[in-house]
Amino acid sequence: MIYSIASAFAIYFVVWWLVLFVTLPFGVRSQAEEGVAVPGSDPGAPTAPLMLKKLIWTTIVSAILFAVCMYGFYAGWFNLNRMVRLMGLPF
Repeated sequence: MIYSIASAFAIYFVVWWLVLFVTLPFGVRSQAEEGVAVPGSDPGAPTAPLMLKKLIWTTIVSAILFAVCMYGFYAGWFNLNRMVRLMGLPF
């Protein structure tokens, strides 16, 4: 089964969002930790979220994960028979 470009883009988009939510907490220091709280803001708000750096890393990591998963799909690692045997279900 060959995926279309739209399906591949949709899968990459989902992987990208998952990786983004994983990378968001890394390197964040709150205003309370830094000791520079802005009046009226939450003390747990980040002082410098470094979003551009996180977006770049998210794109790189998700591209690698997507490439490995697509290679595994085309190599036959992720077919129905193998997944059923892995879960121990009768097929």
